[in-house]
Amino acid sequence: MNAPDMVVDGRGLEPPEPMERVVAALDVLQPGQRIRFLIHRQPYPLYDLLSRYHYRYETAPLAEGGFEILISAS
Repeated sequence: MNAPDMVVDGRGLEPPEPMERVVAALDVLQPGQRIRFLIHRQPYPLYDLLSRYHYRYETAPLAEGGFEILISAS
């Protein structure tokens, strides 16, 4: 059975705190688990990091503004 998604809410936080929170979540990500990262703007430096370390991610705009990034291990 897959572990439940972790939610990291970075909306309204000042850099680098949203990135620090996501990186901390990546350290404890279990196989089959995802991180649901909520953020008020596109986190382009995070996309580079995720690609470099072979994480999968999908980005979708949120109805209330901002973005949801679903992150999982490859």
